[in-house]
Amino acid sequence: MKLTQASARRGTLRAAVLAALATAVLDPFSWGRLEGVATALAAVVAIVLVAAWGVIALGANEMPEEEFRQLAARSEELAAMPSAERESSEFEDHVRAAIDGLPEDLREVLAEVPIVISNRGHEFRAYGHYIGDTVARDHFHDQIVIYQDTLERDFGHDPGLLRDQVARTVRHEVAHHLGWDEAGVRGLGL
Repeated sequence: MKLTQASARRGTLRAAVLAALATAVLDPFSWGRLEGVATALAAVVAIVLVAAWGVIALGANEMPEEEFRQLAARSEELAAMPSAERESSEFEDHVRAAIDGLPEDLREVLAEVPIVISNRGHEFRAYGHYIGDTVARDHFHDQIVIYQDTLERDFGHDPGLLRDQVARTVRHEVAHHLGWDEAGVRGLGL
């Protein structure tokens, strides 16, 4: 499961407080000077925040690149098969319908974004996953993964509910591609 910004901030704050206390204990000459402790605390907080930002910015909680490449390659291989060799599954039809249900402008934005169906959602505790740096930055290849196993596990008992949740998950991941963070996407009702 991805680190939420709130849990990342709590961990960062906890590390900053511990570092400040360690600095104050290890430097007894600063005890008498409150200004020195405050400066040391501010420096430690700044270092910890920059380090935390770096870890999150580098994608420490993302799916490994090699694993995603394998998923994308398999998806492209299956998509290239003639329809006589392979029938699409009901789940694939739900994903296709969700994409077709998007406004034309959004479908055009997704024209170059592979959407992969995977059965590894239980590992990430997710229904979907956006990997990339949004349409605005576009420095990395963007990819969307829809996790069939977790969606079918939680919503497969009702075909209508499953179809609706697949559509919601696709919209959720598309919103990430358009630049919304997790809080913003949830604010949209996705």
